Amino acid sequence: MDVVKVQYAKTHLSALLNAVERGEEIVVSRGDRPVAKLVPLKETEEREFGFVAYQVPDSFVEPLPEEELAAWEGSA
Repeated sequence: MDVVKVQYAKTHLSALLNAVERGEEIVVSRGDRPVAKLVPLKETEEREFGFVAYQVPDSFVEPLPEEELAAWEGSA
């Protein structure tokens, strides 16, 4: 794991990101104190829309009853 100073990281960020994309981990330090770590992100797999078996009921788009609307608005 490479350790670089903040100033180096600021001027060489693009090169550091290339290294991270290759799988390297880089620690950024302020003086002798490590303050951050650059690590590759884990790939997330695409989820198909509708992956949960659920149907929105038709009543979902209907206006709320007055008493429930008043409760949501804090005037109940």
